[in-house]
Amino acid sequence: MSETLLQVDGLTVSTKDRVLVDNFFLSLGRGERVGLIGESGSGKSMTATALMGLLPEGVQARGSVRLAGTDGNLVGAPDGRLRRIRGNDMTMVFQEPLTALNPLMKVGKQVAEVMLKHRTAATSRDAAARAVEMLASVRLPDPARTAAAYPHQLSGGQRQRVMLAMALANDPALLICDEPTTALDVTVQRQVLDLVLESVRERGTGLLFITHDLSVVANICERVLVMNNGRVVEEGPADDVFTRPQHLYTKALLGASDLEATDSRGRLFTVASAAEYAPPKPGTTPVATVSAPPGPAPSPVSARESPSAAPASAAEPASAAEPASPAEPESGDPLISVRDLVRTYRRGRSSLFGRPAEVRALRGISFDVAAGQRFGVVGESGSGKSTLLRILAGLDQPTSGSVRVAGNEVAGARERQLLQLRQQLQIVFQDPMGSLDPRMRVRDIVAEPLLLPGEPANARRHRDRVEEMLEAVGLGPDAADRFPHQFSGGQRQRISIARALICEPRVLVADEPVSALDVSVRAQVLNLLSDLVDRYRLTLVFVSHDLGVVRHICDNVVVMNQGLIVESGRTAQIYDNPVHEYTKTLVRSSMTLRGELAARQAQH
Repeated sequence: MSETLLQVDGLTVSTKDRVLVDNFFLSLGRGERVGLIGESGSGKSMTATALMGLLPEGVQARGSVRLAGTDGNLVGAPDGRLRRIRGNDMTMVFQEPLTALNPLMKVGKQVAEVMLKHRTAATSRDAAARAVEMLASVRLPDPARTAAAYPHQLSGGQRQRVMLAMALANDPALLICDEPTTALDVTVQRQVLDLVLESVRERGTGLLFITHDLSVVANICERVLVMNNGRVVEEGPADDVFTRPQHLYTKALLGASDLEATDSRGRLFTVASAAEYAPPKPGTTPVATVSAPPGPAPSPVSARESPSAAPASAAEPASAAEPASPAEPESGDPLISVRDLVRTYRRGRSSLFGRPAEVRALRGISFDVAAGQRFGVVGESGSGKSTLLRILAGLDQPTSGSVRVAGNEVAGARERQLLQLRQQLQIVFQDPMGSLDPRMRVRDIVAEPLLLPGEPANARRHRDRVEEMLEAVGLGPDAADRFPHQFSGGQRQRISIARALICEPRVLVADEPVSALDVSVRAQVLNLLSDLVDRYRLTLVFVSHDLGVVRHICDNVVVMNQGLIVESGRTAQIYDNPVHEYTKTLVRSSMTLRGELAARQAQH
């Protein structure tokens, strides 16, 4: 056993009305890596905030938190004492680096400030030189130039590396990471995780890693604590917890996280339906997997691979809809046809006499989508995915090329001419809270697409349609009179789906619809989307950087990089036998629970 670094006994965090963390215990040794997992609201982040002494006003903590090398209990310690410890003996990397970094300071000065405040650098010049060394240690390109940049001038992955450099600048004994890779692309996520692992190993730093992504914990942690409703329900070595879970909630989380396993009806497991889930064991095949039908792989217009989606059971709140049999792609002309699509943006001048810079977001892409197809678009940030979606929806115009959607030519069309397109194509956005009007009741939000210019509103018909759609997405009739803030993230996404489908479109575009959701809610929403696509005979265009999600729900996929389609074809073909080097990198970087457990087994 290594020397105890952090000892937490009976930590309880509460407000006047509610207990947020109940009787939390943790013993973490020097150099040990511990994962704290659970859904949103389980108490993970509140636990980390309490350990750092950063609880918001109105929230109190009691219990004992002791850190080796410091005297006494940190719970209730004076703020002056905690300031001397934070950033020096223990540090934290937050989920969103753009909000954690000062937008008015260059990043080099922010890294140097940590050393100057704790007097680990003698002079400002020494701190600045050391800051550049730290930026180099986290593998930022051209660290001297990066040190002179502001946070907004860096990518998300680069900003997270800056946060890591700040956290490690004073060689802390304890590093707390709170969902540090949630918003990152798969390749950047892999790089940041490798960097965290390498840094704590070299320094002998203790690591408390907080996340809802079980594959990340399997990649980086030795021991796991599972939280639910403010309590630790299971604790043990990662291999034991992930392959032989003792608590029903742990098994349910594993089932919802495992996109390679489906139940006997071809649906993803959810927390409510995980009773029949068999936890992954290295070297075994996924549960109830479905292979693609034999025959040659077609072009991007293809037959479906996935099985018929069965209706949700009474115990599973994933969908109240009774799905129809899967829709087969129709023969004939494609429903969506894109030819030589180019979109170039012009940036503002950087100097008085300089020429405006050009950004080639799309560089001549072409593809077809058949009616009834599930079409995936995969790529990292900046690949052109969002620009493509905006053009498909008529929200942006191409620089050149042709885009036909359900018989409507988008290129050169005026707003009035796009009315039919808006009825034929609807979008579900990534952030439901950002796409729902907080001042409108759900009834009015869902009914809004039915309000057509120049046509009288039929209040009774609209009310009936809203009730029908809310029932279809698994929400009760009482939801109609509530506001968006009164729902969870998964429920808000269901409202967005109901709004998109109420005008009976032929094409549903889903833009990263589950990337901001917990794994259990993600499984519910993916099952719901699959059911509704089959029930309403929709053509689905699904955009994501999560390869596991796209593999589960799509039959065909295109891979985008720097405004180009670098590879396209059947989903199984692209994932199992990628040809382009960029696709190979994406597949290698993608994390799955089974893959990470197999890698752990190989290392042992």
